[in-house]
Amino acid sequence: MKKINFTKMVGAGNDFIVIDAAPGLNYKKLAMKACDRTEGIGADGLLILDKSAKADYKMRIINSDGSEAEMCGNGARCIAAYIVRNKKPRKKLFTVETLAGIISATATGEVARVQLSAPTGYQADIPLTVNDRRMRVSYIDTGVPHAIVFVDGLEGIDVAGIGRVIRHHERFEPRGTNVNFVEQVNERLVSARTYERGVEDETKACGTGSVAVAIVAYLKANPGVNDKKVAGMNVRTASGEILEVRFDIKAGVVSNVWLKGSAKFIARGEYYV
Repeated sequence: MKKINFTKMVGAGNDFIVIDAAPGLNYKKLAMKACDRTEGIGADGLLILDKSAKADYKMRIINSDGSEAEMCGNGARCIAAYIVRNKKPRKKLFTVETLAGIISATATGEVARVQLSAPTGYQADIPLTVNDRRMRVSYIDTGVPHAIVFVDGLEGIDVAGIGRVIRHHERFEPRGTNVNFVEQVNERLVSARTYERGVEDETKACGTGSVAVAIVAYLKANPGVNDKKVAGMNVRTASGEILEVRFDIKAGVVSNVWLKGSAKFIARGEYYV
């Protein structure tokens, strides 16, 4: 029997098992077993902190179904807080390599900020047929693909049922997409519920989804905006926590995207493989 030291963390309701990289581990199998909420520790995903030749650190994200994600905003905040607590980085603002590119991160206690890669592929009002009903969704890639559906009566939406259909819709093949259902609260706040690819169910929060929602909601509320310094939107997640998203718009292009929110330490222990 092999013992693996782990830390359990949660960011805005999105929970993770965090470990340091170790030779010989099958991360896919480990994630599927350790993330099981009955026979494992229980989590939405496994975060692996590794060495990097390109950045100060490297993060890998393995979903609970064993698939590897390109990026995870809530996970990145948790890794940032984990690094500050356990690795004592020399720099306040350090870099982390991910499959979606190199991000910057900083943390103080259980609050972390991460600068994500610039979004790509924005498309508004894509017509889809879902369960024999016509609807329009927006799309943006914030490190991972996200579809955004604006609704009235967010609490009554069948996030798992409708989200699963859109997630596998032919329009988003072959990668598939995360699906965010969004309701505008006021000009600075939206509420969101997310169906996450890889978890294959609704989660209590999604960091890259919150960034996607914030950017699309801001662009929708401010049509024609071309230049704006420190634009932003706050996103209330299903967990109730409000995440802060800030970004710049220059010549119509969104850049300098920052996500701020909690990164809480829940437990430390040994997992038996």
